[in-house]
Amino acid sequence: MTTVQIFGEGNAPARPVRSVGRAMWRGFRCRCPNCGEGKLFRAFVKSVDHCAACGEDYTHQQADDFPAYITITIVGHVVLGGFLAVETLFLLSNWVHLAIWVPLTIIMSIALLQPVKGAIIGLQWANYMHGFGGEHDEPEPSGQ
Repeated sequence: MTTVQIFGEGNAPARPVRSVGRAMWRGFRCRCPNCGEGKLFRAFVKSVDHCAACGEDYTHQQADDFPAYITITIVGHVVLGGFLAVETLFLLSNWVHLAIWVPLTIIMSIALLQPVKGAIIGLQWANYMHGFGGEHDEPEPSGQ
C-alpha cells in the first residue's frame, strides 16, 4: 500500500493513498467509496450515517450544493447542444421543442443528482476532506 505525506503536517504519520477514480466511480454507483458494497444513500440525496458493510462514517460529509451545480452544468450542456442540433436540422414549432426539452431536462436532472452527489462524496473520501481523515473542519478563529 502506498502512503503519502500530507503537506504542512510536519511529523504526522503518512496516510495511505486512496484511488480517487475508484472512489468516485463507487460513489457514482451510489455505493460506499471505501468498500464498494454498502449503500451510500438512505433517501434520494440523504447519505447514510455509516456504511452497513465496512462501518465508514459519513456523518461529516459536506457535498452541500456542489452536486447540484455539477448536475446543472452537465444537463445544460447536453440539452443546449441537443436543442441547437435539432433546431439546425429540423423545423419544429415551439410547442414541440417544449415537449422534447422540458421533460428531458427534468428527467436528466433527477437521474443525475444522486450519482453526482455520490461521486462528490467519493472525491471527499479519497482526498481525506471534511473529516474523512480523522480531523474535523473547524472555523478559523476571528482576529479579535
